[in-house]
Amino acid sequence: MAVPAEEPGKIEGSGESEAPGKPARTRLISGPGMLLVWLYGVMVVGAVSRSAVQIATEFDKAPLAYSLSAVAGLVYGFITYSLVRGGERARRAALVCCAAELAGVLIVGTWTLADPSAFPDATVWSDYGMGYLFIPVLLPITALFWLRRGRTAVP
Repeated sequence: MAVPAEEPGKIEGSGESEAPGKPARTRLISGPGMLLVWLYGVMVVGAVSRSAVQIATEFDKAPLAYSLSAVAGLVYGFITYSLVRGGERARRAALVCCAAELAGVLIVGTWTLADPSAFPDATVWSDYGMGYLFIPVLLPITALFWLRRGRTAVP
């Protein structure tokens, strides 16, 4: 049985129509993209909850580490939102954030190995995310490949 094609001007799989003359919003969370959304969602919960408790209870112990974990949680949240939102602008914003996330993981990961005394307590990105099964370093790489693959043709 053949599946009918989407109507022109509709957002794929949503039933919403965009303004005439505008391209349809592309979905970023189909197939493997759904796994990325789920993993980023888990990382949001992990990073934000961990940093919130640490900032509230022992901020003076390692302010840089706890602040970086909070920033990581915000970045994860924005990427999750962008993936769910879909569309070309959201894809580009997610690409920029994933590149920034990867840079952060590489910089903080290298910094924690080169100068462990700078971080009296671990961040989400310490040791390239070893405390999170290296997901913080693997996730942005995977997301960058997925987002580049999902790029739409620009007229």
